[in-house]
Amino acid sequence: MKTILGRELPDYIDGYGEVKPFLGASSDSRLKTRKAVALTSVFPNEQKVMKGLEEALDKLKIRDGMTISFHHHLRNGDYVLNMVMEALAKRGIKDLTVAASSIFPIHEPLVKHMENQVVTGLVANYISGPVAEAISQGKLKKPAVMQTHGGRARALESGDLNIDVAFLAAPTADTYGNINGVHGKSACGTLGYAVSDAEYAAKTVAVTDNLVSYPACPIEISQIYVDCVVQVESIGDPEGIISGTTKITKDPVALRIAKMAAEVMKASGLVKDGMSFQTGAGGTSLAVAAELTTIMRQDRVVGSFAAGGITGYLVEMLEEGLFRTLFDVQCFDLKAIESYRNDVRHQFMSASMYGNPHTKGAVVNNLDIMILGATEIDLDFNVNVTTGSNGVIMGGSGGHSDTAAGAKLAIVVTNLMKARLPIIKDQVMTVTTPGESIDVVVTERGIAVNPKREDLIEKLSKTKLPLVTINDLKTLAERITGTPKPIQTSEKIVAVVEYRDGTVIDVVRKVP
Repeated sequence: MKTILGRELPDYIDGYGEVKPFLGASSDSRLKTRKAVALTSVFPNEQKVMKGLEEALDKLKIRDGMTISFHHHLRNGDYVLNMVMEALAKRGIKDLTVAASSIFPIHEPLVKHMENQVVTGLVANYISGPVAEAISQGKLKKPAVMQTHGGRARALESGDLNIDVAFLAAPTADTYGNINGVHGKSACGTLGYAVSDAEYAAKTVAVTDNLVSYPACPIEISQIYVDCVVQVESIGDPEGIISGTTKITKDPVALRIAKMAAEVMKASGLVKDGMSFQTGAGGTSLAVAAELTTIMRQDRVVGSFAAGGITGYLVEMLEEGLFRTLFDVQCFDLKAIESYRNDVRHQFMSASMYGNPHTKGAVVNNLDIMILGATEIDLDFNVNVTTGSNGVIMGGSGGHSDTAAGAKLAIVVTNLMKARLPIIKDQVMTVTTPGESIDVVVTERGIAVNPKREDLIEKLSKTKLPLVTINDLKTLAERITGTPKPIQTSEKIVAVVEYRDGTVIDVVRKVP
């Protein structure tokens, strides 16, 4: 079968199941239901605090073939996933599926568990480092399932993804299982990606290194979802939260791209009172935010909200009065954590509220402007942020597809060439976000507007911005770099890339 983008897919994938092909970003192809959760009760005389992880595992009775989940708010500083998996491996448990909202280099021990068949399945929104490389080499028995942030929440709430036990890294937990992320030595800020796990898992465990007396204050995830509490020495290193660039770039090429992107935003007419905005934590994306700040100051614009993973830079825009509020699903740095703890205008949102397409309204639906990155873009504006130029998994959608689908203006900012390779291809190696959701591509050599956005082409044509076609960008890049040889892969499928509605938009095949 083929997706609406023309990508060929098998009808059935061993270890994944029946394939439902992607039919478009606005397709209503999936049945939208909310599953009922089996309820268990804690009686008045029961204690939730366990003597340690081993006692909790005894109580939980985890068996071969189960699915266990983790959240990634400690990012590359997380200790909980490795700690739990090591304990389960020592018990001889096999054939587990790990459903982690994201995987980072710190989770390298998973590779050993994959090789030993302790872990045979993996579901995540983003995968980087040794685990990504191992999956690309075919070391995981079943194909990994790569979802979006909103798509993961949808899968949990619909029953497409069933969690037997959720392990929540809790920077603070009280003796009855109320947790928050703003206090304790491992404070990480909001816990937006953990909410659906807590609510929909058959069993939920709070793992904390800051056990406080009842009740915790504030309460971010309630006791009503938590079965037991485990105190450990450390759940992670909060410095590992800052596992990517969170400073404005000084590269002159990237600064030029950022300036042009800001001019595109202004010309679009969307930079006005009540506007909403999201950008990533990379250096170029933050430079776009800096340029937007200048425009908003000059034009005395006050936006309604900024959203997503929040950085200190967006906090500064809030504090200056450029936005009325922030919607935060995860904190990217320590300044964001402090702001969320102390400023009521800095609001919490769950992954479901953020990007789940099968709710009565996700925050992304109210986004005016979204700034995105790209590993590759093709002539149909499809974007790849899943695999690198060598075909190896190096990331994943995260909120890329969710925000692109919802925003009125989705702008990709990127160098035209990276590591002497052109970014524009005839076809991207892996489709992460469909081209129908991408409006503009801004590079240092020119700006390409998706032909479907005739309104935007008309507005930008009245400016001095260097408008070109996507084909022109491809030709220009290849004139400098040459045409790269296509990556050779085997037929073995190592990962299935789901769109936010649960349909399959592409697959990743094994690399040599």
